[in-house]
Amino acid sequence: MRHMLMAGLAGFVLAACSGADTPVETAETTAAPAEAVVEEVAEAVDPLAAAVNGAWRSAEHKARDAFRHPAETLAFFEVGPSETVIEIAPGGGWYTQILAPYLAAGGGTYIAANSGNAEGDARFLEAFSDEALYGAVTVTTLNAESGALAEPGTIDTVLTFRNVHNWMGRGFEAKVFADAYAALKPGGVLGVVEHRLPSAAEQHPQAITGYVHEDYVIGLAEAAGFTLGGRSEVNANPADTADHPFGVWTLPPVSATTDREGNAPEDFDPAKYAAIGESDRFTLKFVKPAE
Repeated sequence: MRHMLMAGLAGFVLAACSGADTPVETAETTAAPAEAVVEEVAEAVDPLAAAVNGAWRSAEHKARDAFRHPAETLAFFEVGPSETVIEIAPGGGWYTQILAPYLAAGGGTYIAANSGNAEGDARFLEAFSDEALYGAVTVTTLNAESGALAEPGTIDTVLTFRNVHNWMGRGFEAKVFADAYAALKPGGVLGVVEHRLPSAAEQHPQAITGYVHEDYVIGLAEAAGFTLGGRSEVNANPADTADHPFGVWTLPPVSATTDREGNAPEDFDPAKYAAIGESDRFTLKFVKPAE
């Protein structure tokens, strides 16, 4: 990817320097300055912005940037391009399409922590098999019975987006935080984004609405040994009241219109929930203390 970026920048710079009024000079006098300009421009390019704006991302995926704020979120988590990063439960790979190229271009490594389904792992690896773009993507396993996420103390950053409610539903949320802590290097970061349940609302132990108390997640992280490194409101949505007929799945991108039995309230208006947009989410950065 870096080679592609450099080639494009070189073409841009050389085109800009080839106007009709430019004095003719020898290759010896023009080559070195042109290379210097290309390198200077390349150094000024934000690699994270380049990954977010990548042509390989679909228009549908990019449309969600307005709600998911990937550049701002990953910058808040301080994800460096040369790091080894585990993303827990990446699903279809919305964030993978950003993280893997970003890391590949910077010499880093992307690892997906999936649930352990062999067919699902195979599909995921096939979807991200272009090593020139995504680097050498690998998978590890995380579920209620899984072993270590990685060799202890070898991972720079662990990330997860909108998954804590799923772990609560299966009763192994504490294990996930403990596994992440063990995998991280001292000083490593765990970044968590989750649908926010208002503090005045009652928390169901299995998070059946998809919404989770922010303080509950902080408690899980601290019990595992993390310290809270920061909070961000970059993924907040004040219009979301978190009390919808079909839980968080009433809102985009799922936009459910019935429950599992096909029932909906008589006055249900899908447009009302589409207008809210995606859920209100908290964004938390946890740090494994340095030894």
